[in-house]
Amino acid sequence: MASFAEAPAGDVAKGAKIFKTKCAQCHVAEAGGGHKQGPNLGGLFGRVSGTTEGFAYSAANKNKGVKWGEETLYDYLLNPKKYIPGTKMVFAGLKKPQDRADLIAYLKDSTK
Repeated sequence: MASFAEAPAGDVAKGAKIFKTKCAQCHVAEAGGGHKQGPNLGGLFGRVSGTTEGFAYSAANKNKGVKWGEETLYDYLLNPKKYIPGTKMVFAGLKKPQDRADLIAYLKDSTK
């Protein structure tokens, strides 16, 4: 698996489209928004998995203890169920490196 350091440059606008079509049905990106089927992603970067207040995470997500950043998200978004076995997230992942880089660029911009 290639690392984020080897990933193409991300495009925020393309990432926004990916978020809208693949993520927005379960997540809100902006800080202060409510939870949906998945947790609010506001303040995602630097946060530890399974720690967003008010969201009922799986034990697997809580116990993984991963600190979210570009590298960890890049690996996670490839195949969430492989990265955190037992997660409740039903998303199959983004196989294309460009799609993952674009989504991460959008998330860095929108989850501040």
